[in-house]
Amino acid sequence: MQKVGILGGGQLGRMLLQAAANYPVETHVLENDDNCPAAHLCRHFIKGDIRDFDTVYNFGKNLNAITIEIENVNVEALEKLEQEGVQVFPKPSVLRTIKNKVLQKQYYHEHGIPTAEFTILQSNQEIFDWAHLLPGVQKLATGGYDGKGVQIIEDLSSSHFGFDEHSVLEKKIKIKKEVALMIAVGQDGKTALYPPVEMLFNKDLNLLDFQICPADIGKEVWWKAEAISLSVVRNFNSPGLFAVELFVDENNEVFVNETAPRVHNSGHHTIEAHYSSQFDMLWRIILGYPLGNTKYILPSAIINLIGSDNHSGEPYYNGLEEVLSIDNAFLHLYGKQQTKPGRKMGHVTVLSSERADLIYKANKIKQALTVITKE
Repeated sequence: MQKVGILGGGQLGRMLLQAAANYPVETHVLENDDNCPAAHLCRHFIKGDIRDFDTVYNFGKNLNAITIEIENVNVEALEKLEQEGVQVFPKPSVLRTIKNKVLQKQYYHEHGIPTAEFTILQSNQEIFDWAHLLPGVQKLATGGYDGKGVQIIEDLSSSHFGFDEHSVLEKKIKIKKEVALMIAVGQDGKTALYPPVEMLFNKDLNLLDFQICPADIGKEVWWKAEAISLSVVRNFNSPGLFAVELFVDENNEVFVNETAPRVHNSGHHTIEAHYSSQFDMLWRIILGYPLGNTKYILPSAIINLIGSDNHSGEPYYNGLEEVLSIDNAFLHLYGKQQTKPGRKMGHVTVLSSERADLIYKANKIKQALTVITKE
């Protein structure tokens, strides 16, 4: 039986472990919170810092393979483990590129992958030298997640709000659609693409509000999205599962925004809506099995459950019964013991053959179910 470790014990690790129950695998999780969502579902839980070299190395040295559920891990330890024969999914070289927004943008540029025009900054004063990129989006090189570490700089009058550190400034694209595409790459180099999803964002929190699969884009845009996404992962030369986030502009041109080298929020719907979920697929890749079937059974929508404003503490899911009475609605709570404003606490997937019905049900669920605290 293969011994496989997961760095990180959040909701992605939790859902990955739920899928692991179907395979001959002994699961190990490293996380610094022994009450994290994944802690009670793995075979072996180790409490420790995924960013610490010695902790990650000692965790992985007796394993057959190791994967991640978050990019903020110690890459040097993974490189040493790889040299000693532990398989790492994806390869540490990919993580080194992707976890740094500067290196990630440079990677797109070097490989001729369409992305927004950008420059590299060391301080917010340098924004004055790049006024032609405004309005722009500034992203910290490292440390950002879930909308944190990202700022919109509309013009030079607002440039003083920018990050005064190593970052990327990219020209804001006039976006018509935001889509994402999940791609599986097997150990033999074979690939499988999930249909693109269309993402609708909460503009205040810069978090995903809900998404629909398949995306409502024409065939030409669909093919462009697939070709560009394949070029992103092909140049990584690494097995693994990748989420490529894309912008479609007003001229139907497609640009890469960011890539995640792991299971991803934009693939959660695949648990119920597709023959092989993204979590099932990653286990197939790690264990060296044939890639799964990425076709959808029915179109789907995901609604994220976000901690309500002014509520911090033990969560209470208000409206649960109403949501569970909706046909083809599937609830996923992440087992987090504390809610706070803007925190991802779960999601609901809903299936329907009609797009209009999906949007109606997604909005109904969004209005009905709120995450508050117990009185």
